[in-house]
Amino acid sequence: MTLSDGSDRVAAGQRPEAAQDVVYAWLKQYVLTLPRDETTFLTESQVCRETGVSRTPVREAFLRLEADGLLKILPKKGAYISPITDAEVVSIMQARRLVEEWCAQQASRFGGAVADELDRLIAVQEQVRNDPVAFIERDREFHRTIVRAAGNPILAAFYESLRDRQVRMGVHAISVGRRIDEVLTEHGAIAQAIRESAADRAVAAVGTHLELTLAALRAPLFGDWSSNVRAG
Repeated sequence: MTLSDGSDRVAAGQRPEAAQDVVYAWLKQYVLTLPRDETTFLTESQVCRETGVSRTPVREAFLRLEADGLLKILPKKGAYISPITDAEVVSIMQARRLVEEWCAQQASRFGGAVADELDRLIAVQEQVRNDPVAFIERDREFHRTIVRAAGNPILAAFYESLRDRQVRMGVHAISVGRRIDEVLTEHGAIAQAIRESAADRAVAAVGTHLELTLAALRAPLFGDWSSNVRAG
């Protein structure tokens, strides 16, 4: 586990809250770009050495990441980052499809009001296409917009419960073939169907998008892409 340079190190005398934020951001980037089938164990001392901070900000960052569901703290040992199994991938994608197809149908009632925001998010995704974590974060915003537009707070809360593990899965998915280009095209089809209030077409577009995403999630990675992301 290494940093590409010293730019993420915390400056001497920086306030504790800023130190915690820097460590949190660094750790989150590291965890989310791990291959989804990889198991990793981190100690506080390792992270202290890499980021140049004391144990307190590291400990607080671990707690925040545990609350995000990205790692498990083992008392007096460190943090365990578990793999995302094939069964978990399928279960999450099944849950997403059940929620998102219904929400796309409901969101279609609002047409252009929702589609304008979706188009904005697609444009942002295009701008960050070379940053896998940022791309997937915007991807999550795109789908969250549709879910929230449906107006069901129970479903919206359930969808949020899936949150960051979807990002780690998504980083894997967009590394396969030309998946980034495909995602942008698929998102465009969803947004257009919603703009035209074509509920059936919106549902079908969401279903196709999630099927292709699942196929990408099941595909193997080639080369050393994941380590390159973590290093740079």
